[in-house]
Amino acid sequence: MLKNGRIQFTSAKIEDLMFRTTFNPKTMEGDVIVNLSLINKEDFEPVLKIFSLAINSGLAVSPMLKVLHEGDSIGEKVIGKDEIGFATVCSITIDGILLKAGVMVKPQFGGLVEIRDGAPIRFTNVLAYKSTTIDPLEVLMSQELTSVMEMLRTGTGKILANLREAPMVARDVIDSTLSDMVDAGITGILEVGEPNTRILDVPVERDHLGIVVIGGTNPMAIVQEHGIPIKTNAMSTLMDINELKHIKDV
Repeated sequence: MLKNGRIQFTSAKIEDLMFRTTFNPKTMEGDVIVNLSLINKEDFEPVLKIFSLAINSGLAVSPMLKVLHEGDSIGEKVIGKDEIGFATVCSITIDGILLKAGVMVKPQFGGLVEIRDGAPIRFTNVLAYKSTTIDPLEVLMSQELTSVMEMLRTGTGKILANLREAPMVARDVIDSTLSDMVDAGITGILEVGEPNTRILDVPVERDHLGIVVIGGTNPMAIVQEHGIPIKTNAMSTLMDINELKHIKDV
């Protein structure tokens, strides 16, 4: 990605968005990071059903989203003719909330997590944020490596997730902040590891613990698995939480 004529690695974009996140899960006010997905207008109903399925199955960060129509703008993007846009909460919002709570979170990579009989086993494919200019989950989606729908049907498959590390001394703050997020409807925490312990077969830095969060692009992956065209721009921009609606109200 180019910014001001220079290459911007995904890690730098994440840091920028984390710092600008202002959402407070206790007051339910502030800005969250959103992904933007674009579909053809005629696919609206089936895509909405798929998003609802993903959210109800715990495969999304939040049930809140915004539907955008032709001519609507989000960030620097204007929704085109015969297009529908979905703004959904990005998992990096969780990192921004933790940062505001005083936790120095370090997002490491996005990847695929193997689920077997309903339990997460290990990361199988990963891309480090510091070594790519494209969101890793976008890359993995484009390679059609996911099997999210198969996982929902059988309990076994591969879903999108990402890993971040945090200092182990912040464990109590992490636990209380994640609890506040759940109360606010921001879920998607797949696993919180123990200090100095591998998490989903991945080592963590000394005196740190790992946090695995379900990727906010899993609903889009299911849409793609159904053969419906969808274009996703992860970590698109920031949006006031009050602009979003619960999917049951859409």
